[in-house]
Amino acid sequence: MELSSNSHPSRIASVADLKGPGGARPIDPMRKFKTRHRPNQGSYDMSDLAKRIVGHYEKHAAAWDHDRRNSHWNDKVWHDRFTGRLAKGATVLDLGCGPGQPVAQHMVEHGLRVTGVDSSPMMIAFCCDRLPDQEWIVADMRQLALGRRFDGILSWDSFFHLDHDDQRRMFAIFADHACVGTVLTFNTGPQHGEGVGEFRGDPLYHASLAPAEYQALMARFGFRVLQHAINDAEAGGRTVWLCQRDALG
Repeated sequence: MELSSNSHPSRIASVADLKGPGGARPIDPMRKFKTRHRPNQGSYDMSDLAKRIVGHYEKHAAAWDHDRRNSHWNDKVWHDRFTGRLAKGATVLDLGCGPGQPVAQHMVEHGLRVTGVDSSPMMIAFCCDRLPDQEWIVADMRQLALGRRFDGILSWDSFFHLDHDDQRRMFAIFADHACVGTVLTFNTGPQHGEGVGEFRGDPLYHASLAPAEYQALMARFGFRVLQHAINDAEAGGRTVWLCQRDALG
């Protein structure tokens, strides 16, 4: 599951331009954010689109997996930064883990122990087949309560599919699964807004809070920002947060 400003400051163009001729174009999921605003976006019921995300990824799991595995990994630099801060044997909670390749596989190859969570049973089935020694859970990250803490938490190309209120509530869930020293990485849009992309002809919802609100939420739950990049050209135009928890709330 994999935001750049435009002439409408309250709306974000989409991250999800994954469709090429015959599905063969390499994925650059941030391209449409930078180049295209849908003129009819105002006709969408954003609250309805936000509710469709879980079903969207289950419906398109096989196509998404195919495109992801056959495309250039254009955001690996941030995954290297994340894994580089974790010792061998560290535990990672991967929220919105998708099909397990390339992200979870990369972490396992670096000696990390992954607990992957995704709302799509088919995505989790891919993970179980490919990385059977790791832990895979079908669940909605918005209701997650595992009762344990992890050394790293990753919510990559997934967190930004939540609406604004659900994003705010996620910081308590991050905190409930983080100890002092936990590294947290997620990506967002560059500004407050909502946007609609598409994958295989279906609309795909995205949202972002303002940077100042993310900073306030992280501070409230004891996280410190280590690195932050807006529309990072080295990561397909993503806006990324790399943080660490300094204190329990």
